[in-house]
Amino acid sequence: MRRVLPARAARVMVLAAVFICAACGLVYELALVALGSYLVGNSVTQASVVLSVMVCAMGVGSLAAKPLQSRALVAFAVIEAVLALLGGLSVLLLYAAFAWLDLYVPALVFAAFVLGALIGAEIPLLMTLLQRIRRQEAGSAVADLFAADYVGALLGGLAFPFLLLPVFGQIKGALVVGTVNAVAGIAVVLWVFRADVGRMTRAVLWSVMAGVLAVLAGVYALADGFEATARQALYKDPIAFSARTSYQEIVLTQKVTLSGRQDMRLYLNGDLQFSSVDEYRYHESLVHPALAGERGRVLILGGGDGLALREVLRYPDVREVTLVELDPAMVTIARTYPPLAELNGRAFEDPRVRVVNRDAFVWAREGQPSYDAVIVDFPDPDAVATAKLYSVEFYGLARRLIAPGGRMVVQAGSPFFAPRSFWCIEKSIREAGLRTAPYHVDVPSFGDWGFVLASAADPVPAMPSGAPKTRFLDERVLGASTVFARDLRRTDVEANTLVDPVIVGYEDAEWGEF
Repeated sequence: MRRVLPARAARVMVLAAVFICAACGLVYELALVALGSYLVGNSVTQASVVLSVMVCAMGVGSLAAKPLQSRALVAFAVIEAVLALLGGLSVLLLYAAFAWLDLYVPALVFAAFVLGALIGAEIPLLMTLLQRIRRQEAGSAVADLFAADYVGALLGGLAFPFLLLPVFGQIKGALVVGTVNAVAGIAVVLWVFRADVGRMTRAVLWSVMAGVLAVLAGVYALADGFEATARQALYKDPIAFSARTSYQEIVLTQKVTLSGRQDMRLYLNGDLQFSSVDEYRYHESLVHPALAGERGRVLILGGGDGLALREVLRYPDVREVTLVELDPAMVTIARTYPPLAELNGRAFEDPRVRVVNRDAFVWAREGQPSYDAVIVDFPDPDAVATAKLYSVEFYGLARRLIAPGGRMVVQAGSPFFAPRSFWCIEKSIREAGLRTAPYHVDVPSFGDWGFVLASAADPVPAMPSGAPKTRFLDERVLGASTVFARDLRRTDVEANTLVDPVIVGYEDAEWGEF
């Protein structure tokens, strides 16, 4: 090898390239997992599919790279160009497959396999280049290479959630990583080994890198427009507001119905949370039965849109309300986005309200004061991350938050569309030592929707004394709501626990039919 750098400097630069390429490779993996969790939920399944396919493909790529070792430099540069281009565009292309082609799962598997194969091909080629710099024992070269590779993976794993997602978002973040990948994988190695390739080959490879960077930069400039167009394709109504936070994608749509009413809808990660046309049916049914007793101190877990809070604050004898919401962006939107702030009655401006931006499970574990009424208004448990908030363990923590004689109510999904999920929640609350009273009402945007009222004694759904005037709920409706038709009753369910989150499987199986 004709050396243009001292051996030590050349070795350090190649190991630096290994470090950066490893970080980029792990970011591609995490980006595919995160995108799937946003779009289709069930993060465990997404992670299992992506990681297993990519690891398998890495083995295939390593074997496929063996014949390329005789021209390791050129082969590595070409592989890095393809990896940077496909990795950088991967999130955008998968988003397009989901939004327009209904090919997300096949596209995900294909992308994971191709990216994995390319990442796997890096190692044997880099090993060959590293040994060219200075003859050393294979074991020593392997140790150096894998040390740089593993530490680089740490960088990628930390950079993805703490830098790339919050600063750039998923699509632009992947494009930025692709750019870094191209520079580190092509420019650094080409410069270190520039004396080992002919002038023409070198010019072609530099041109390839420049082309990759130009494509990624061009797509970056158009990424916002693409994302807005693709997101709109997922919703039938015009999008009025959208934001992607560290926790979720928040979308508000707005339309005028045939009757002339404004219909604003909130979606979290694509799942409908309410329609302004009929949300009062849901929130009256959720809140008022829980307040039929002492209600001086009220706790709301979830409910960052402020609509359950609005109903609670209609009672003048409520002295204080604590609302625990994981995502501070949701509360900010509920405070400041005019149509939503108007719908929730500017509830967050009430001096009786205290907002805590914490994970409800962690917050409850820390030991909190007791409350006269606890209202649990979480998104449906279609992923392990939310399933823990429907577990026996969580309800055990929530039980400690209920003052003597107090009540808790839990939104529990649809007893018609997802009966096993509904009765699983009811059973999990009972397993935590509480008595339950399930009930259900009709919410046109959702269909038949259910709740579980719970307390230490046998609770009876009833309207509170001194209740404000309601649009939907009264004693007669509540009386009828506790009756479940024979085809809605299910006993073949298990309780949901942290170590056995059965409710995720129930949700997937039941909602997958509709």
